[in-house]
Amino acid sequence: MKLHTSVGPNPHMVRMFIAEKGLTIPQVTVDIMGGENRRPPYADKVNIAGQTPALELSDGATITEITVICEYIEEKHPTPALIGSTPEERAETRMWTRRIDLGVCEPMANGFRASEGRPMFESRMKLVGAEGAADLKAIARDRLLWLDGQMQGRTFICGDRFSLADILLFAFLAFGAQVGQPIPDEAGWVKAWFERVKARPSAAA
Repeated sequence: MKLHTSVGPNPHMVRMFIAEKGLTIPQVTVDIMGGENRRPPYADKVNIAGQTPALELSDGATITEITVICEYIEEKHPTPALIGSTPEERAETRMWTRRIDLGVCEPMANGFRASEGRPMFESRMKLVGAEGAADLKAIARDRLLWLDGQMQGRTFICGDRFSLADILLFAFLAFGAQVGQPIPDEAGWVKAWFERVKARPSAAA
């Protein structure tokens, strides 16, 4: 296997998942700032969506989309279980991963692309205007506060289990802190959780 990676929260999430598995997978860095991901050979041979990361398999096939990559790695290397060891654990992890992805990560990322990231993204995709960008950031903040209220008394998002849901949220909150979308001060559980996850060696992957 070979991981095509770059800067940004999506590749960070996959690298962190790989590190938590204790795996060493060769990496190729893609220059997304220079648009390498939007040009051949990457855009026609590695990922036709022009996005990172992408996991290239030994037979030349590639797997894209971050949760799908992690699901594949978990199936190949089931321990330590980061999605779950039982149908119930896997369902719980996928439920929270979905909620976090749609409620926090997507509006956070799209709010960034339409504001601070506009010079990079406006020639690559359709973006909302400045007012829409502010609304997207507000949605991400609101859903993060909702999550904070649901997590009281837990160590991690799935209770005592560290999981894919934690990795996804951490990668995006670490990114948000760099682009003007910090964790709200009133989100006390999320702030303490973030520090717990940040202390894990995999966080630096």
